[in-house]
Amino acid sequence: MKLTRRQFFELGGCLLGAAIIPRESYANAKKYATLIDITRCDGCQGEEIPLCVKACREENKQRFPNPKKPILPYWPRKNYEDWSDKKELITTLTPYNWIFVQKVEVEGKTLYLPRRCMHCDSPPCVKGCPFGALTRQPEGNSVIDHNLCFGGAKCRDVCPWHIPQRQAGVGLYLKLLPKYAGGGVMYKCDLCDSRIKKGEIPACVIACKNQVFYFGERKEVYQMAYERAKKEGLYIYGDKQNGGTSTLYLSPVPFERIDQYLVQTKARFRMPVNIPNRYHQEINPIGKGMVATAVLSSLAGIAGALINRSQDDSKQKEVDRDEE
Repeated sequence: MKLTRRQFFELGGCLLGAAIIPRESYANAKKYATLIDITRCDGCQGEEIPLCVKACREENKQRFPNPKKPILPYWPRKNYEDWSDKKELITTLTPYNWIFVQKVEVEGKTLYLPRRCMHCDSPPCVKGCPFGALTRQPEGNSVIDHNLCFGGAKCRDVCPWHIPQRQAGVGLYLKLLPKYAGGGVMYKCDLCDSRIKKGEIPACVIACKNQVFYFGERKEVYQMAYERAKKEGLYIYGDKQNGGTSTLYLSPVPFERIDQYLVQTKARFRMPVNIPNRYHQEINPIGKGMVATAVLSSLAGIAGALINRSQDDSKQKEVDRDEE
């Protein structure tokens, strides 16, 4: 064992503190939003990789996971999620691909939908994470702290679009109890958090040549979307779903039809229209603390048993040497 009992509880205290101290930041006057106009997206036909996807991968490649091999299953699971052999896959979301372009055929039209995190106004992923690894930033985007994430995938479970993706063999759990706790680290679009904090524009927005993306202050983006929808007979997605988001889509066909197609084709990522927010009310921080405490207590029991066993083994070896 590389982790002593004292080190375990020191780490546990830090994690418990993260769990019970609110880490969600609320919007300020500079809160941003993105408008994605799928009437203008052609999937970058003729390009080897859609430009938004290429730009995102280039921008974030230094943060992609580098798992420690061999990856071992962790209790109680007998499997794990490993995308490290599919790093070049660009047709879906993975820990190495945070945006992809989804093709749909609806009403005789071929549509292309850039898909990534919606950056909800009241994000269930932030409110549901028991260890505070996710935060909602003042700019309106939600961010995963890869140094704090255990890869429990609660964020993915509560996300209506199941956006966050998990990579095993990386993260804090490897330093704790890799055989008994954790699952890796979750990854998703953070809206180029470091860029927008400097007043810059997200990489995907800059890279697009067809002006599919428009990034700006939230009020402006919402007003633009509503005006265009009314004037051009378009449909809006993202303004009401999950209580509202910082990502709006404009489409020439109803999103109910788009989601029907995705259901019929058994697509991995859907666009359901009727999505109530599961966490309109703040999660009781005491409740989050209880969840975290329960997890930590279980880990502490395992750690204590393993440490005691290690100590007993050492004592037995000393006895054996004395008898010799």
